Amino acid sequence: MKKVTLDAQYPVCSIERSLEVLGERWTFLVLREALSGSTRFGEFTDALGISTDLLSDRLATLVNAGIMNKRPYQQPGQRVRYEYHLTPAGEELRIVLGALQQWGDQHSAPATGPSAERRSRRTGEQLDVAFVDKAGNAVGLDDVTFVAT
Repeated sequence: MKKVTLDAQYPVCSIERSLEVLGERWTFLVLREALSGSTRFGEFTDALGISTDLLSDRLATLVNAGIMNKRPYQQPGQRVRYEYHLTPAGEELRIVLGALQQWGDQHSAPATGPSAERRSRRTGEQLDVAFVDKAGNAVGLDDVTFVAT
């Protein structure tokens, strides 16, 4: 997995560093589509209606940050193209997108309700995103604090 190298001018705060890579709206929408199975440039443009220049920029940022990798493919009689696949670091962003979705469902849902639900693939049970302690127990938001190290 490729990691971003930090230098003296790179932000110390983990949230700020994450936003350096993920902080644009289109980035999260590209990730949403990738988590739904899109891998090809055309699939992203069709699903999102994003300009090709902007999509190229977002994909390059995700590849450079080690969130996606680029794999060549070629259909008979056509030029080589690339698919974009999530790395393990990219797959971990499922939690972040799930938390954003959960917040949106609770605080800004349309009258028709959520557009998707988080469910277990194994059981089909509906899922919530939460803080979990090392023993696997959910911890209430009122019991969570961020402590500087």
